[in-house]
Amino acid sequence: MEITKNVMLDLLPLYVAGEVSKDTKDLVQEYLKTDPELEKMAKELASEKFNDIDIPLKKEDKLEAYMKVKQLQIVKTIVFAVLISGVFLAMMAAVMMFAK
Repeated sequence: MEITKNVMLDLLPLYVAGEVSKDTKDLVQEYLKTDPELEKMAKELASEKFNDIDIPLKKEDKLEAYMKVKQLQIVKTIVFAVLISGVFLAMMAAVMMFAK
């Protein structure tokens, strides 16, 4: 099977991010030696700072994320309260058993 430029374009973001196996890395590097345009593109992608990209969120997305966090906090609080109650009841039962 021939490795086409389209295949390399699909692999390029993963290659630049360092998320490919050694075999794939070697394959891409060999291909880049034969395609100066793609090699330039890979260097440009590697030099970009992806952490500086602002991702616009709609108000609905922010609200949905907030609601999920609130639900998780409520569940965490309930679980913690049940655990504390269970420990307290177990301790009380132990004290009652040994008090007799």
